[in-house]
Amino acid sequence: MKKNFRIIAFISTLLLNFIIASCSLNRDPLDSYSDVTEGETEKGQNIVFKDKAAVDNYLNSLYQQLKDRQEHWYLDLLLIAESHSDNAYAGTTGAEVVPFENNSIEGSNSVIERDWQRYLEDVARANRLIVYIDSVADNSLSPTLITSYKAQAKIFRALVLFDMVRIYGSIPLVLTIAPDITSDNVTEVYPKYFPTQSTEEEVYKQIEADLLYGLANAPDNNASDKTKFSKSVAKALLAKIYAEKPLRDYAKVIQYADALAADGFDLNANYADLYQLTADNKNLAMRNTQESILEVQFFPGAGNWASWMFGRDLSNYDINFTWAKWVTPSRDLIQTFQNEGDNIRMNQSIVYYTTTWSNYYPSTNYPFMFKLRSGMSSIIKLRYADILLLKAEALIMQPSPNLSAAADIIDKVRQRVSLPKLTATDKANKENMLKALLKERRLELAFEGQRWFDLVRLDKVEEVMNAVFAKDTGRKPLVYPFNQYSYRLPIPQAKIDQNPNLIQNPGY
Repeated sequence: MKKNFRIIAFISTLLLNFIIASCSLNRDPLDSYSDVTEGETEKGQNIVFKDKAAVDNYLNSLYQQLKDRQEHWYLDLLLIAESHSDNAYAGTTGAEVVPFENNSIEGSNSVIERDWQRYLEDVARANRLIVYIDSVADNSLSPTLITSYKAQAKIFRALVLFDMVRIYGSIPLVLTIAPDITSDNVTEVYPKYFPTQSTEEEVYKQIEADLLYGLANAPDNNASDKTKFSKSVAKALLAKIYAEKPLRDYAKVIQYADALAADGFDLNANYADLYQLTADNKNLAMRNTQESILEVQFFPGAGNWASWMFGRDLSNYDINFTWAKWVTPSRDLIQTFQNEGDNIRMNQSIVYYTTTWSNYYPSTNYPFMFKLRSGMSSIIKLRYADILLLKAEALIMQPSPNLSAAADIIDKVRQRVSLPKLTATDKANKENMLKALLKERRLELAFEGQRWFDLVRLDKVEEVMNAVFAKDTGRKPLVYPFNQYSYRLPIPQAKIDQNPNLIQNPGY
C-alpha cells in the first residue's frame, strides 16, 4: 500500500510539473532521439528524415551499432554464454563479473543493467527508422527502397530482441516512438514511458514477424559482403528462433537451414579460415567466407578493442596485457577437447601465454580465449556451422527422429577437423545422439556465445551446471545451485525501481 501511495504521489508531482511548464520528457531507453528532428511541416509535424540521404545516414548508423557497442553485443554476451556455462571461468576478479561464474547474479548487477538499457536503446533506434521512413518526402526514395530499408531495420530489431528475450524472458516489447509529453497529452502519453512486459511467446511472435518481413524485402545475400542484414540473415535467425521455446517448430528449423544451403552457404574446408590472421599478424586473413552469414568487420587503423578483454591483440602484442582478462577457458572444456582428440578446434579456440597474474592457472602457462585475436578480427554473429548443427538437433528432437540424418551432419562437422565419425553407441538412441550433438556444438562453437543458450534450450542447465562444480577444481565455489529459476537472468532492479510496471523474474 505504501508503495502505491508513493507511485501516486510521484505521478501527481510529474503531472503538476508538466502542466506548469508544458515541458517535454525524453526518457531513455524508449527513444533517445524523440526531440531530434530536421524541422517541421507546414502543419507543425516533426520532420525526422528530411530526405533519402538522411535515411541512408541513419541506416548506416544502425550497422555502426554492431561495431561501436561491443559491450553488450559481444563482451557481455560471451560472459553470459561462456562464463555462466561450463566453458569458462569469469577470468577477472571483478565483483560484477565473478557472479556469472559462481551463479550469484542479482538484479543489482551492473552488467545486467547495462545490457538491458543498451538493448532497449538499440530497439528504439530501429523503431525510429521503421516508424518514420514512410513519411519521407523525397521521390528518390522509392517504395522498393523504403521496404528494403525497413526490412533491414526489422532484422536488426529482431536480432536485438532475440538476444534480450533469451537472457531476460519477459521484456517490454516497444514498437513505437513515444511522443514528447506536454500538458495536452500527458494522460495519454505518460504510460508509454513505463511499458509492461510482454510474454516470451509475444516477443517471439514479433521477432518472427520482423524476420518474415525481412525475408520478403531485405537485400539478397552478397557473397562478398557479409556485413548486411540480408535475406540470408533473416533465414538464419528464423532457423534459430524456431528451435527455441515457446515457438519451437523443428520442421521450420530444417526448412531454413536448407534454404541457407541453397543460398550457397557451407562449411569452410579449413576451420582456421574463420579466425586466422595474416602471417605478419597485421590483418585478418579472410573475410566473407562461405561459412559466415553475418559478421562485423574491422580493418587496420580502425580495429576493435574487444580483443583486449579476452587476451592479447596479436597486432599489438603487449598493449593492455597487464590485467586479468574475461572469459578464461575452463579445465572442463580443455579436458573435453583433449578427450576428443580435437586438436584443430582447440588450437583455434585456446592459446597459452605467460602472465603477471595467476587467478585460475599458473602464470607460466595461462590459457585464453583465442577466437578474437586481433583488433582486425571479424566478430562473427551468425555462421553456418551453428545453423547446420541446429538442423541436426531438429532431426533428433522432431516427433519422428531421423537419427541417421542427424549423425551425417555431425559427422560432416567432425570430419572437417579430422575427427572420426560418431560411434554406433552414439547413434544407438535419441538420448545418446542428443549428448553427441551438445558436445559437438560445445567444441565447434566454443567462445562464440552459444553454450549457455544451448543448455537452456534443451533443459540441461541443472544437469550440466550443478555437476561441473564437482569435477572442475578450478571453479570458484557455487553460491546458489542452478534450478528451474536459473534459465532467465534477473531484470535489473534499478529499472524496476524506475518503472513500477516491471516484474522481477522468479528466484531473484
